[in-house]
Amino acid sequence: MRVLHALLAFSCLLLGVDGGKKFKVDPKQTRVYGPGLEPHEVVFPARYFFIEPRDTKGNRIQKSVGASFKVQVEGQGGDGSYCRVWVQVLDRYDGTYIARYRTYQTCRSTLIHVLYNGQPVADSPYKIPDPVYSEHCYCPEGDITTWQETVDCPADYPQIQKDLALFRQVDFDFVLNAATKRFDAAGSRSFCNYVIKDNQIYRKCYGQHVGFNMFMDNVLQSLLRKMLIPDTEFIVNLGDWPLVDPKVVPLLPIFSWCGSEDTEDIVLPTYDLTEATLEMMGRVTLDMLSVQSNNEVPWDLKKPKAFWRGRDSRRERLDLIALARQHSHLINASLTNFFFFKEEEKEFGPKEKHISFFKFFNYKYQISIDGTVAAYRLPYLLAGSGVVLKQDSPYYEFFYHDLEPFVHYIPFKRDLSDLIEKIEWARANDDKVKVIAENGRKYAQENLMPKDVYCYHAALLKEWSKRLTSEVKVRPDMEHIPIEENEKRFGACQCHRLTRHDEL
Repeated sequence: MRVLHALLAFSCLLLGVDGGKKFKVDPKQTRVYGPGLEPHEVVFPARYFFIEPRDTKGNRIQKSVGASFKVQVEGQGGDGSYCRVWVQVLDRYDGTYIARYRTYQTCRSTLIHVLYNGQPVADSPYKIPDPVYSEHCYCPEGDITTWQETVDCPADYPQIQKDLALFRQVDFDFVLNAATKRFDAAGSRSFCNYVIKDNQIYRKCYGQHVGFNMFMDNVLQSLLRKMLIPDTEFIVNLGDWPLVDPKVVPLLPIFSWCGSEDTEDIVLPTYDLTEATLEMMGRVTLDMLSVQSNNEVPWDLKKPKAFWRGRDSRRERLDLIALARQHSHLINASLTNFFFFKEEEKEFGPKEKHISFFKFFNYKYQISIDGTVAAYRLPYLLAGSGVVLKQDSPYYEFFYHDLEPFVHYIPFKRDLSDLIEKIEWARANDDKVKVIAENGRKYAQENLMPKDVYCYHAALLKEWSKRLTSEVKVRPDMEHIPIEENEKRFGACQCHRLTRHDEL
């Protein structure tokens, strides 16, 4: 049977070396686990699971074995043809591999083969009993609670509870009226009012620059294909800066991609991290899985310098360039674009060409410094193989309050006054810093994966909908945003969970 797939090529070695000792990978002892082994129940744009090589005694092999792992996903389309599936195997260089695949049509009689040098691994082949639907098939699993249980989402998110604590009962008619008066004056802010009614999306946007509504449209469409969301209504801030000033009454509930210590916005996963999840194995190259597979430079061979590239979106970024010039043996930093401080390009330029994000990790120390708000690249820096030096900041993303200084990252002052001191400390305490890097990476692997992005959105919408006291209704001037289904090229979804009546 011909299978269309893509995979990373590795030399076909049966034996590896760890500290001079030879070990043998045992395909049957090797562990295979993750949500991608249940594609009939857990639908993500790109499904994924993990391969953990073990030796003949069942001990985990904690280094890259240079092994030839191969994954094949095969099934039949609606017309009996072979399913179109794209597969990748990614080496995380820590003794584990990520297998991920994207289906482009409904597949039946699906088999997932995991092979090591041609030998079946663990319980391979994995036989999938029900149809495997693509990301673009409308086939809700059930209500949000059912979906959360199926995907095994966390029971609670402290950040959600904190954000919603001030909004226990919400009359949304009042909220919308107050928000349009406060934020829509002369188009000073851009935001959208969203309504989800009968699992359909409606919205009306306010302001001059509303193009970022596509990010919210996309994630809502993806969520609604997978679950039945209670009728609900909310406002999404389309700008960078949080909007909700606690000193201005009445306090208005606004969803934003970034929060701050002096505002009360309800924080969503950023549009950047969410879009990388939705477009994985599609139009994006940097995502939370791909960044983990570009860590082939071992810790001891990385350059013991701090690295940064970015645009001039904050004064401290210019200060960093000046600092790097004074301490070129400790910092490699350059600006890639001038916009905010264009008149200072002569002093802080010339701008340098963009460098692949994956090349950042040739350096041990990764600087995270605010842009207009929080630096949205932090999830990828944590997931990489360096250690993060993070600027103190009042801005935060949905997960920042989980992170601990000197456990997951190394902090430095907002004015950069101790950055050189922290880099020198890192160079003098390499063993401790390596552990911090590993902790940060482990946190990202356990809390910032595609599953976690979906779980957080679902939990927030579920908890928020409980607080609405007003009737959820589609307003006369709202636009209906249809839930796209793009399987026409490969046959209809034919969701087995929907009866003809449901489809109508």
